[in-house]
Amino acid sequence: MQFVALASGLLFASSLTLTFADAAWAASREGTQTARAAPARTLAKQTISYGRDKLQTLDFHAAKNVRGPAPLVMFVHGGGWSKGSKDNATGKDKAPHYTGEGYNFATINYRLVPNARVEQQAQDVADALKALLDRAGQLGIDKSRVVLLGHSAGAHLVALVGTDPRYLRAAGLTEQDIAGVIPIDGAAYNVPEQMKSARGPWLGNMFTKAFGTDPARQRELSPTFHTARPNAPAFLILHVQRTDGISQSNALADALRKAGTEVTVKSFPGKGLKGHMTINRSLGDPDYAATKAVDDWLTRIFR
Repeated sequence: MQFVALASGLLFASSLTLTFADAAWAASREGTQTARAAPARTLAKQTISYGRDKLQTLDFHAAKNVRGPAPLVMFVHGGGWSKGSKDNATGKDKAPHYTGEGYNFATINYRLVPNARVEQQAQDVADALKALLDRAGQLGIDKSRVVLLGHSAGAHLVALVGTDPRYLRAAGLTEQDIAGVIPIDGAAYNVPEQMKSARGPWLGNMFTKAFGTDPARQRELSPTFHTARPNAPAFLILHVQRTDGISQSNALADALRKAGTEVTVKSFPGKGLKGHMTINRSLGDPDYAATKAVDDWLTRIFR
């Protein structure tokens, strides 16, 4: 396997982009947050570079109505490993919801296929987390309470980082720097199996561009094959009603349980591409069922 990692000693430049749109979100929740202390942070959003490539950036949204360090939820977008960005694939509800719940929220960009390999994308996830944890004091992050959240290709990447320790170690971190991982409707946890079941030339070509034709490399990029310890301490695996998403989610969960890792699987309505997109776009909407499932899990993990 060709394993590409960014040097953990890389000096990260950062640029700050401030917006005060979050103030409206905080105001809308003021009545439900009276039991909490007044907010300690005034910057609504910061854009931080965690590497030299233009895509190695993230947006950080500070927790609302809390004083002192708050937990961090870091989101990794999907897009078939070759498309998407934090700006068009995060969904409109996540940042206001999670910051309103008293959590810091970050959403990252990462380098895309074919200009980068999937190994580099997983390293980008780990390096983005390292950049945030290195700034924990100034950003108000509780380093002991961090969860990775990812959708589709992003679900695969957070699951890979949470099961294969090489990416975190290359960034100067370990699995103990993550309290949990939430993969959302991924279906490439077992890459060889996914590629066998891919229907139509479009899907087949997408997977081939991402994972190549070497079975050994495909296995190395499969979270299911890395579930022997060490893993992130806990997983919440979400899926809608897609055949491959169901089978791959359950197989990953079985492998994690066999290794003694805590795992919960939650199933939600929705079929095909529409269901696959809905669970991402709607997460954070208080009326959407998956939002409560994630909220309850985060409350327990962050307790």
